[in-house]
Amino acid sequence: MLRQVFGGILRSPLVRPLRRLKAIVRPDSFLKTRKRVAQKYLHGEGIEVGALHNPLPTPQSARVRFVDRMSVEDLRRQYPDLATLPLVPVDIVSDGETLSSVPDQSQDFVIGNHFLEHCEDPIGTLKNFLRVVRPGGVVYCAVPDKRFTFDRDRPLTTLEHLIADHQNGPAVSRRGHYEEYAEFVHDRHTPEDIQAMADHLIEIGYSIHYHVWTQREVLELLGWLSRTEPFDVELVLKNEGEVIAILRKHLT
Repeated sequence: MLRQVFGGILRSPLVRPLRRLKAIVRPDSFLKTRKRVAQKYLHGEGIEVGALHNPLPTPQSARVRFVDRMSVEDLRRQYPDLATLPLVPVDIVSDGETLSSVPDQSQDFVIGNHFLEHCEDPIGTLKNFLRVVRPGGVVYCAVPDKRFTFDRDRPLTTLEHLIADHQNGPAVSRRGHYEEYAEFVHDRHTPEDIQAMADHLIEIGYSIHYHVWTQREVLELLGWLSRTEPFDVELVLKNEGEVIAILRKHLT
């Protein structure tokens, strides 16, 4: 049940990290909160990025197309641990960070549930979410609080790190992210083991959690970004082991 509820949190190539997840989850409460927020804010035509087997429940007034970086067939090869679960159809094959296949101001909403932590450049991703949303449209984001996931032992991602990844390009820090993931999530402790696990994950192009936050860091990021980007933060809500944020794009 945890795997079905948390979706993006549990994308891991090995079983061991899943066994280390010790969050206390009340699925009914968790899903009801998501649904209640979606009912209030999501209407019209929009997209959800990286939904895999766990799309956000949306109201009848919302029509959703699904975006992912691979076809369903390729996703099944990439995530064999999801073999028994139904995946949503991929309507648009595109890099979810750039949304290069999605025109500007073409969507009433964008959903990114447990997606930002998989992004090498979360600032650039949020800018592109806002780019494709129409004036007055909504970005719905939920990110896991690292304290309730297998990331709990990893150091927090600072705002300064996110800014550097955005300004200098993520390639500069990519290797370090994989090595940190190997050490703290997969319990690799010798330099040789850390390097070997990082090499393997990079070779297969596995989508790790590049960045990790608590609610405090999410608020700091959104506050900083709102100084230069045309949106207001309409809602920040702690929902069990995740933080939901609703961003409303300015009308002008």
